[in-house]
Amino acid sequence: MLRFRNLASGSAGNATLVEARDGLSRTLVLVDCGLGWRQLGAALARCGLSADELDAVFITHEHGDHVGCAPLLAQRHGVALWGSAGTLLALREAGYEGPAYTARDGQTLAVGALQIRPFTVPHDAREPLQLRCSDGARDLGVLTDLGHVTPYVVACLARCHALMLESNHDPAMLAASRYPPFLKRRVSGLHGHLSNEQAAAALVSLRHDALNTVVAAHLSERNNLPVLARTAFAEALGSAPEDVLVAERQGMVEGWLTV
Repeated sequence: MLRFRNLASGSAGNATLVEARDGLSRTLVLVDCGLGWRQLGAALARCGLSADELDAVFITHEHGDHVGCAPLLAQRHGVALWGSAGTLLALREAGYEGPAYTARDGQTLAVGALQIRPFTVPHDAREPLQLRCSDGARDLGVLTDLGHVTPYVVACLARCHALMLESNHDPAMLAASRYPPFLKRRVSGLHGHLSNEQAAAALVSLRHDALNTVVAAHLSERNNLPVLARTAFAEALGSAPEDVLVAERQGMVEGWLTV
């Protein structure tokens, strides 16, 4: 069985639990850890978990809203820390001296009952990776930070049963916002973040009959609204807006979602 649960989503912090079960065996991986130490502890406690139960933490890239307390988590609890060579180099330069494991584009990682296949994305980080996670029967795609969707990204996420897909901003809200011009260019650029429309277009390419769960993620608090993301996703899926799930700042109220 494969399931996931979002703990936090957005520019203030990102963290998602992915769990695979094989009989009585359980594998629990934290994808990104963009929370403070106490925040993470509280978020895990709400799930009935502790940091000691994590098997690994995978950092998709070195931005603070994705790294958070990951180095401290790895050092205090001996949790395996994974990331690309570029991401790990950035963590080393920031002072992390503990053990870490290098992930590479297209190379499947086996963590207990979970298989993780990272793939490269266009984002303004050193070597960003996003993920396809599988228990061997079901597949979850995690795609939360990129400026545009390439054919390679679509190929890497083809036939997933569940998707956690960035829907960062509404272009009109971003244009009218108080963001300085350089930041507006960065967010809307080819290595920035997906708009609602870009995410919906990707969803059209990734939609298939066995896709049963889609979550809009990494929404900007200033430049987007959940209703806008829901509407865009609903049109792409041919569903009602109220049927679209949104990962908000403090995580999804729906709790665990089975893939």
